[in-house]
Amino acid sequence: MNYLQLIADSYTGYANYLWQEITSPSWHNYFYWLIGVSLFFFGVEWFRPWRKDQPPFRKDFWLDVFYMFFNFFLFSLIIYNAASNVVVQFFNDMLASIGITNLLAFEVMSWPVWTHLLIGFVVRDFVQWWVHRLLHKVPALWEFHKVHHSVEQMGFAAHLRFHWMENIVYRTIEYIPLALIGIGLRDFFIIHIFTLAIGHFNHSNFKLNLGPLKYIFNNPQMHIWHHAYDLPKDKAMGVNFGLTLSIWDYLFKTDYIPYDGKDIRLGFPGIEQFPKGFVRQNLHGFGKRKLPTGNAVLTAATAPKKDKLHIKNTQA
Repeated sequence: MNYLQLIADSYTGYANYLWQEITSPSWHNYFYWLIGVSLFFFGVEWFRPWRKDQPPFRKDFWLDVFYMFFNFFLFSLIIYNAASNVVVQFFNDMLASIGITNLLAFEVMSWPVWTHLLIGFVVRDFVQWWVHRLLHKVPALWEFHKVHHSVEQMGFAAHLRFHWMENIVYRTIEYIPLALIGIGLRDFFIIHIFTLAIGHFNHSNFKLNLGPLKYIFNNPQMHIWHHAYDLPKDKAMGVNFGLTLSIWDYLFKTDYIPYDGKDIRLGFPGIEQFPKGFVRQNLHGFGKRKLPTGNAVLTAATAPKKDKLHIKNTQA
């Protein structure tokens, strides 16, 4: 009964929160920060486009706008907030049953604000970098991650086009490291807005030379190669995995910027048969796969004249 009450409270609590976000604009309001940051980068793309032949309302622009609000708000309302609260409570109950009352290794929240924000940001980004690599390496997870890589014309709104299962994978894996230092996601307002802005920037149709800062922060010239259709065989599992920080890619030798990638082809082998609509994309990854998994794609262009097809390894 406690869990049922928790589910009910989670739904009503989040519904009230979302209603307050929409009806009560303020400086601490995620809803209007999402709109504001998005409008800023839409304006940048309109007036200073990197790919000048790409229209501001690019291919799948409105689909990506819906993804932004779905993944930032609606998914939590539909199921995620209630489900995550139940899982966290169950996890804490299991720990309590063996005498562990919390996972706190050291309390950073008692430190100056800038220190716990910086530590929380770096720890979270580092964990997310490894999760991102996992999404490319594990075939089952790659099927979900294909939704994000189905973008064929890059723009800021593509930042939040991703399968709802990615929310679950990221949040589940990052929960324990953040719990160990005593930082909850609700304490991350400044970090959320900062990473939102950098994520929009990474995906935007905009070029900005960061100078030496490019070795620290992700940027469009670097991230465009993460979405490249064609990559060398020795990097077929992906490159440039950084979400906000690029430094992890340089440290772990997964950086790859062979030349200005302004006009490279985006996507992955098999994208022509990948679902185009929101519902079908978010059902993709479950059940029998019709498309080749991992980095294998059947190509008639390289096939012999007989019935046998060769397999070409070129995963983006």
